Amino acid sequence: MIRGLWAAIGLIALALGVIGMFLPFLPTVPFLLAAGFFFGKSSARLHYWLLNHPVLGPPIHNWNEKGAISRRAKWLATASCLAALIMSFALGFSAKVIAVQAIALIGVMGFIWTRPDG
Repeated sequence: MIRGLWAAIGLIALALGVIGMFLPFLPTVPFLLAAGFFFGKSSARLHYWLLNHPVLGPPIHNWNEKGAISRRAKWLATASCLAALIMSFALGFSAKVIAVQAIALIGVMGFIWTRPDG
């Protein structure tokens, strides 16, 4: 029963990660890492498939082995953060909300850009 729950959560995380490859505001790698974690708890077959997938596997290996994020992913994350701020401004969010959002995103960008290139 628990293994089925872990697998279901892993599949949801995988779906969100794949969707994040196409939507600028949804991250990819954190969801892939979560999927790998949940698949590791539930299904050796799914875990092996994810880690050895030609597109989805390399970002997981880069993170697990070196704590690295690819330069392309860093630039995409930066563009997403800027787009989020621009959208918040365009939607007329208050200056306080935008300031809090900007501070949080600066922290996120600081973390991302201080990781080694993968």
